[in-house]
Amino acid sequence: MNRTTKNRFSSGMTDEDWFNQGKSDAWAGRPKVPPEQDAQAASMYDLGYSEGEITHPPTELK
Repeated sequence: MNRTTKNRFSSGMTDEDWFNQGKSDAWAGRPKVPPEQDAQAASMYDLGYSEGEITHPPTELK
């Protein structure tokens, strides 16, 4: 497990962190992987992922 993955699933993440992680995963084209043990965090992740699918990453060239 690399450092990014380990940090990503640590319990110290806020709702905003989960929302941003979901959006980032959508922008990067990664599969949706919400946390399984925390329903609130999973909801925030799903919300961010959904928003990320309909918006473009800030670094994307047009």
